[in-house]
Amino acid sequence: MRNTIFSFSLSLAFRIAVLLSPGMAEATELQRPAQAASYSEQIEPTVESDGDALAEDAVEYASQFGVSHEEAMHRLAAQEASVPVTDALAERYRDRLAGIAIEHRPSYRIVVNLTGMKPVAAERMVLNGQTTPIVFRTGALVTRDRVIWAMTNHQAAIRSALTRPSGMGLDPRSGELVVIISKAEASEGVNAVKAKLEAIAGVPVQVRVLDRIDKNLSVEGGSRLESMGAANNRRYMCTSGFVVTDGVRDGVATAAHCADTMTYYDPQHNPTPLTFVGQWGWGYRDVQINAAPYALPPLFYADSARTRSRPVNSQRTHAATRAGDFVCHRGEATGYSCALVELTDFAPAGDLCGGACLPTWVTISGPKCKAGDSGSPVFSGTTAFGLVKGASYRPDGSCAFYFYMPIDYLPSGWTLRRATLSPSSTRVLPPISAAKIN
Repeated sequence: MRNTIFSFSLSLAFRIAVLLSPGMAEATELQRPAQAASYSEQIEPTVESDGDALAEDAVEYASQFGVSHEEAMHRLAAQEASVPVTDALAERYRDRLAGIAIEHRPSYRIVVNLTGMKPVAAERMVLNGQTTPIVFRTGALVTRDRVIWAMTNHQAAIRSALTRPSGMGLDPRSGELVVIISKAEASEGVNAVKAKLEAIAGVPVQVRVLDRIDKNLSVEGGSRLESMGAANNRRYMCTSGFVVTDGVRDGVATAAHCADTMTYYDPQHNPTPLTFVGQWGWGYRDVQINAAPYALPPLFYADSARTRSRPVNSQRTHAATRAGDFVCHRGEATGYSCALVELTDFAPAGDLCGGACLPTWVTISGPKCKAGDSGSPVFSGTTAFGLVKGASYRPDGSCAFYFYMPIDYLPSGWTLRRATLSPSSTRVLPPISAAKIN
């Protein structure tokens, strides 16, 4: 039997405040242990059922796509139910597959893009008496595997051909390699850049012009910016992702580029130190795990106010993620927001992964991302998708898109903690902030 959950739950989306001023009086005070408040003194947030979580996300979907809440509920249910269907289609057409995408306008449907001109008859998926069309588009020039191979093997040459390293990824809607360049880079003409890059990559290239900067969602910023004195007058923070376990210990996952040593602080500022386990931040990963002293519930906060928790009931693999999937994330700096998956196999620009990044990241089309959201959970309903790594910002500082690490890439031996009890029988308490003292 696992240890009893301690009286202030380490459920997710807590704030990680990182103190970078060694020797300051407040830092010294935060290191002193304190007795945790009792359960009766805490405010117990609501734990959402699968239906509650779906309904909450459906409000966002309905607002963005101008459909009824009922229709939004159906579409999000179809999104989850269609995963084994699209997995089977990907396997059936593996030799021709250029990509699979979800379309939301003018109607909701699944689109399978194939190479070659041999037509494939439309199919359909029926869920609760409602039909989701599955259509097949032919004519793509290369397969998804070929585009990913080109990115992996020609990334360095593509970067060298441009004045500054570009982000690139697979567009499953067209089966093309997307390369994102700046306006200055496009001065020679988009068609000229396209031809040059296609000669290098050997696959169709879609050039997108966007003045932006890709960077990790650094631990600075957010709502806790406090004076700390001479050396550094600022507080720093990240956001936790999901509860993980190695079968013996429970821990919390966040981004590897966040601080190492963390201590949780509950709303009464009672500290609970966490043990640094390790960080994995190269190539295809950006994840850090800190172990907790007790068993943790498999819960995370989704709402901005952190009054409602969700259980983790399943996870979406990278391979099963489709362009057009409607997902949400909850960051400490930006709160709760939802948007669509854009590129399913993305390599961020620059050297954000201990060097060049591999094409294993997934992009979300904003609209919200900000420093302080690093490590935050990406999810749909009660399904975990991944952990936020970084974002691409426009010149005015607005969020062009953010990108996350699929949950597949947790370090070996660590897995998501999933719900085993019904929400009604699970006791959950408010989140605990965490701090690092250098």
